[in-house]
Amino acid sequence: MARVPALVPAEHTSDHVLVVPRPADDVGGPSRDLPTLAAAWFDDVDWLSAPSGAAPARPAGGARFHGVRAAARPAAGVLRLGEEHRATGPFPLEAGAAADLGVAHPADAWALGRADGALDARGGRPSVHDDRDGIARAFATALPVGEELRLVGWAVAVARRTAGLLLADGRQVLRPDPGASVDLSVWPARPVPAGELLEVVRAVVATATLEAVPGGLGHRVLARTPYDGDLVADLLAIQGAAAGLPRVLATRSWPDGAPATVVRWAWRPQDPYELQVSDPSGLHVIARDRARALLARAAGLLHGRAGGVVVDDAGFEVVARELDLRRASPTSGSRAWV
Repeated sequence: MARVPALVPAEHTSDHVLVVPRPADDVGGPSRDLPTLAAAWFDDVDWLSAPSGAAPARPAGGARFHGVRAAARPAAGVLRLGEEHRATGPFPLEAGAAADLGVAHPADAWALGRADGALDARGGRPSVHDDRDGIARAFATALPVGEELRLVGWAVAVARRTAGLLLADGRQVLRPDPGASVDLSVWPARPVPAGELLEVVRAVVATATLEAVPGGLGHRVLARTPYDGDLVADLLAIQGAAAGLPRVLATRSWPDGAPATVVRWAWRPQDPYELQVSDPSGLHVIARDRARALLARAAGLLHGRAGGVVVDDAGFEVVARELDLRRASPTSGSRAWV
């Protein structure tokens, strides 16, 4: 594996180092750049100093080779993440370093730490060491708390979304599985009747049924399968202008000021415990891939009808091309087993 000093300057090697492959123009685009991803979790996101176009890099042969121009590379910026932390970067990775880390090239490294340069206070030892993201194992002696835990959680979510990785404290590798992100929410541009939602879900699981949401606050479409678990779509009314709205919707304009309904799509596997572990069984992964593709198909159908915004389980926007990629899972098939 590439050493951390090869990824970030020496003064950042003890920071959390987030490695993010650069998105292709047709996969996410602006919705995958770091400031946009940060704004989905933090209220106070701004450049303390923006990256410059290029800064001179030292020639490989040293200064004695007069007349040889230094190669140009971007100068790092500093992005504020909330009140306490910052991301410094991007630091472009060479192809070899990206390959050693097992991430796609081109990619960038970002150093995550406190804005004041101090160290975050840590809590005690975690009581559980097998969590979905591996955070407890990476911090086995002292778990981050407060804003640092939020920072680490966001970085892991970004790594999952972009097929990147996080070096916790600059050394412990966290490589979350992108396929573990299954659940979605559709915030439609118009109210969605329960009958229309049932019609959409029946397009992918013919035996889906309509029932009331527990508590009487909406409707639920339930699609049961004998092998892949249950697919659930909850149609809920929004109580208040901004109740429960993800940050990614804050800058959007809606016909009546705010979305009136939300549809939350979720997968319930046969063994829910496997959702909580970092290394689930092969049967769970096969069922998860099929469920992920089916939820993406159903959410895409509804979004095509009602417009609005699709958001994943980490609060990031999911664009149409990303839904297409979810539907293209090699083990998904075209319909559920019923």
